[in-house]
Parts: sequence; structure tokens; C-alpha cells
Amino acid sequence: MIDRLLHPHSGPWSPAGSRKGGMTTSAGPPGPLRLGIIDDFQDVTRKFADWGRLRSNVSVTIFNDHVQREELIRRLTPFDILVVTRERTPVPRDLIECLPNLKLLVTTGARNLAIDLAACRERGILVCGTQTESLPTAELVWGLILAVARHIVEEDRALRSGKWQTTVGVGLAGKTLGVLGLGRIGAQVALIGRAFGMTVIAWSENLTAERAEAVGCARVERSELFRRADVLSIHLLLSDRTRGIVGRQELAWMKPSAILINTARAALVDERALVDALRSRAIAGAGLDVYGEEPLPSDAPIRFAPNTVLTPHIGYVTQETYALYYSQALEDVEAWLAGQPIRVLSDDSPSTMAAQR
Repeated sequence: MIDRLLHPHSGPWSPAGSRKGGMTTSAGPPGPLRLGIIDDFQDVTRKFADWGRLRSNVSVTIFNDHVQREELIRRLTPFDILVVTRERTPVPRDLIECLPNLKLLVTTGARNLAIDLAACRERGILVCGTQTESLPTAELVWGLILAVARHIVEEDRALRSGKWQTTVGVGLAGKTLGVLGLGRIGAQVALIGRAFGMTVIAWSENLTAERAEAVGCARVERSELFRRADVLSIHLLLSDRTRGIVGRQELAWMKPSAILINTARAALVDERALVDALRSRAIAGAGLDVYGEEPLPSDAPIRFAPNTVLTPHIGYVTQETYALYYSQALEDVEAWLAGQPIRVLSDDSPSTMAAQR
């Protein structure tokens, strides 16, 4: 049986489409299990996986809203199984220790740095993941680049208000694309940049000239990357080493005409410094998909910074990705129920997941 909790006043949802008052409970065999799916913002997890096919002693509740810590603990305490979507809700040690019934945690994606895997191991909680796709994020990068460079959002709003041609955009051909982090997504962004006729340069601490050349880039030093880039796109993993790697100094190196794009992790950029750079026109604009607090608070300074295009962490949000995520999350639950768990995450999850494809 499946419950749906969109907001406190919404009624539960069942596979047959009937609405019933109150919370449903499993009517299956002894030893019922409760499964919770959280942060289903678009109310689509039922569309992409048939949760009703789980054995009858498993009840499923779907939450469509995001809540803060106190309410989160109260909400999640009853569940034996949780399904989380990427890092929408972090699962640190102090939350894990408040969930005495939790036995299985399934995350979409092959890596989730917001889950404390060590704490899960200590509590005997199995953590499983899914395969993932990187191209949707690379595609969004270019949507943001074009939107900022050609003032697409601004012109759309102006047109709807009765105005006509209020800005002058910039072309990309012949410009320099800087890629900060040339992993899988960074390499895809670089290849598209070449198709636009851009010169592509890249830097990361362990990037070699050979690796850069293999995807049509030139490896440069870090300061040169910031100084030369007309468009700078960030694609690093977040770690203690990379946290705040784009700060006031790096933004000061950039051209006043440059555009910054971040679809990776918010903490890679000093947000206060970025807001100041945008307000002072030290850089021309920014396209962002990630934020220090998500969902983004209504009073967040970045909301009011000029020359920005902001999207609500939708880099991976496509029908194709969701079909992969939620179908495999359901498979993870079924495999665990059968005593044969699959796609188990560990500290070397990316390589572990690749081996199970």
C-alpha cells in the first residue's frame, strides 16, 4: 500500500487511485516493513517505478515536501527503508543515530557524499545506489551558458511586458571556455564547447596534459584558467581540498566580461564573494544550479544578484535519468528483501558501481 504526503492537508494515495483518510498500514504477512520516499518534489516517483509491486508486507509512503531537522526526524523515525534522491536531504551521523528502525538506505546515483557511510556501517544499515547519467548535467551547463550570454531569460521577461530588444548578447565562437575539473561531465562540456568553435582550456590539480589533449583541451595553470576564460564552468568533486576553490582571488582574476557557471557543488564557490563580484560588475554574469542551502531560501542574497540565471538543482532532472534512478532504486529494495542486495555503496562507490553495470 502506498501513501502520498504532498503537504500536511493532502490525502494518501493508493495504487488503485482511491483516497482514504489517515495513514495506511501494511496488511501483509507478519513483520511489516515501512518504506519512505522523501523529497519527491515533482510527485513523479510513482510514474517511474511501480512501487505497488513490492511484497504485501511493505507499506510505502511518499513525501513531496522538504522539511527541516526536527520535523525530519519525527517523520523518518518509523521507517525501515528510506529512498533518497541525490543530496536533497543529507543523511549525516547525527540523523542516522536518530533513526532506530532504519535498515536499508537507497540513494539515487552512484555516489552520495551527503550520506555518512561509516555511521551507516556502524549501525548495520545497508546503503545501496543506482547507476547515473552525466550528459543531462552537461546539457544544462550549455543551457545556462546560452541563457546568460544571450540574456534569454531577461529578454523573455521584457517581451512579455511589452518591450522589444532590450539587451545585446555575446557570441561564443572564438571565445575561450575554461573547464575547472575535466572529469566525465567536464569532458562532455569541453567537447560541446569545441562544437561552438571555442578554444577550450582546463585545470585541476591532477590533470595531465595528455588527458586534456585527449578531449581537445589545453591544460593550463590555475590562475591562467581564470584569467583567460570567457566562460568558466566548474566540474570538481567537493572535498576538503576543493571547498571554496573559487574565492575572491579567483573571481578577481576573471575578466569583467566573463561568465561563471556552477552545476557541481555550491561549496566550491565562495557565494558571498560571488554575489559581491556580480554586484560590482567584476564579472559579467553567472549561471547556477547549486546552492549552499537547498531549497534556496527566499531571502538568499544570490536571488537578488544581477546578471544571473538560477535553476533549482535540475542538472540530473530529466525523464531518462528519473526512469533509471527510480526503477533501479526499486530493484535495490527488492533485492534486499530477497536477501541478495545489489549495488551496495562503499567508500569507493564509483568503481564499485561501474563493476555492477
